[in-house]
Amino acid sequence: MTRLVLVLAVAAGCMRVPPPMPVNLASRCDLTADYVHCAQHVTMISGRSVYYELPMGTPPARGWPIAFMFSGSFASADYAFYARSSDPFGAYYQALATKRLLDAGFAVIAPSTHFGGRTFWDTNDPLFAADWRRSPDDAFMRVIFAAIDQGELGPLDAAREYACGVSSGGYMASRMGVTYPARFHAIAIQSASYATCSGPLCYPPSPLPADHPPTLFLHGARDLVVPIETMTRYRDALERAGRPTQTIVDPSAGHGWISAAPDAIVAWFSAWP
Repeated sequence: MTRLVLVLAVAAGCMRVPPPMPVNLASRCDLTADYVHCAQHVTMISGRSVYYELPMGTPPARGWPIAFMFSGSFASADYAFYARSSDPFGAYYQALATKRLLDAGFAVIAPSTHFGGRTFWDTNDPLFAADWRRSPDDAFMRVIFAAIDQGELGPLDAAREYACGVSSGGYMASRMGVTYPARFHAIAIQSASYATCSGPLCYPPSPLPADHPPTLFLHGARDLVVPIETMTRYRDALERAGRPTQTIVDPSAGHGWISAAPDAIVAWFSAWP
């Protein structure tokens, strides 16, 4: 099995075989030093798999707040719910972020890219980056939003939505804030930048919309796929627009999830109820 994020390819070895479903009575997830494994449901929406899970306990009166988790290029969405410490690009910390979110009372939804995760998000496609309404992913997201609004994924609070993602999924998190700001209270972007950027090619518009959600940036200082200066251009444009931001840089990390991400994402989302 081969996994890629943007232009990198890493052989992951044999097919992933997760351990038995979690049996932790205090959490939806089992956590060891070797893996994170969270329970999940999967449904088909517009011909694509959408993985999701709800927190334990009784939902709030308005339903659970929602955290979208967007995987990177050529990575299955189920990495949001199961990853090993040996998986590349810090996938362990993506699954750990899911655990932290579920434990903190956020439902987690992880949609798949085209062809079961074997491609990237349309926001990185030059055909659609500047004309998002023509993209299949715009139609896909609108069907997911409708499913949420109609209660098809459980008791969810459509008035409290958040988005995070890595690499192409990080650009997709930006896309949520740029295109659907009324739905999203805050976003977190790992190893990525503005919605229409890709790798080192990045020139965010200025000024940015005044309704852009508060944004957490997570980046590795040694990222050669998405150079850190592309992220700082986006952040600086948001700050010039008066929008709240926070930046966490891991000086030793390259491209992928950093170890600070799980707790930082929960704290950032919780700060914008």
